[in-house]
Amino acid sequence: MTSGNNGASTPEDDDPFGYLYADGQANGAQPPSGGGYGYPNSVSRVRAVGERQYGQQAQQQTAQYGQPPTVPQQGAYGQPNANYAAPENFGAGGGPSSGRQQAQGGGGRGRGPNTKGLLIGAVAVVAAVVIGIVVVIANGDDGSDDNKAGGQASTPASASASASPSESAADDADKAELPTTDAKALNLGGSAALASDVEGAQAAGGTYVGNLNQVGNSVTWTVNGVPSDGTYTLFAHYSTPGEDQSMTLTVNGKTFGSKFPLKNYAKAPAGDFVKGWTTSFTYPSLTKGTNTLTLSCQDGDKCNVLLDQFWLKKGQVRN
Repeated sequence: MTSGNNGASTPEDDDPFGYLYADGQANGAQPPSGGGYGYPNSVSRVRAVGERQYGQQAQQQTAQYGQPPTVPQQGAYGQPNANYAAPENFGAGGGPSSGRQQAQGGGGRGRGPNTKGLLIGAVAVVAAVVIGIVVVIANGDDGSDDNKAGGQASTPASASASASPSESAADDADKAELPTTDAKALNLGGSAALASDVEGAQAAGGTYVGNLNQVGNSVTWTVNGVPSDGTYTLFAHYSTPGEDQSMTLTVNGKTFGSKFPLKNYAKAPAGDFVKGWTTSFTYPSLTKGTNTLTLSCQDGDKCNVLLDQFWLKKGQVRN
């Protein structure tokens, strides 16, 4: 193939920058009329960030008849506009960064620490400590001698007064030592007389009352200090050999319902008073204070006894 002429234009005519050179101008090169890259009037116009808006025209065109066009909301202070982002806000992948990343790394006014909540919490702690101290002081040691000595709280007054006055009096009466007497303190009636010939009597000096084996003879004990009304046990220490005996008991001038039993519990042979010493009892009703007890030999009684002591116990007991 031979070289030929492909047209009126020469290669230099194809040079878009030919109009800049003398040869190109000689050949009639003209600058493009529409403008473009490298040509006059092709410089991009620079606008301030946030001034350029995209999609607004389209939104205005798509607004329905009779309704105002939708205006995009501007971002909060310090936050970028959602409709426009500067090139530096795009990441390596070309897309815009997320809102969380912009909030963390961007400028503007960020949220600081919750100082109000911290202040309220501190005030609550201080108030709790103050209340605790007040409670401890109010319930603490009052400085009394009891607390200092034993380290224990004093017993409430009600605990020491749990029993009623009547119950306390009854308990004291039960624990009180009841009266006792012996031959020398008894009032003798008839021909009854004191003696000390027979051994075994428990009264002081071995003294006893003898010669009771006759109608009308008696011994009387005036009892002082009976603590309360009620039934008591009257004990007698005596000696009777051979066979059982019994005598009449009078309480405060009235005959007691049954004879006072004076049995030969020692099983002593007849006439052996030394071996016949023993004890018997009965249950008279007494009143509080002073009572008179009389043991006498009446018609039908058996009175061959020696008597040296009387004593009382509360209630019905056997020893």
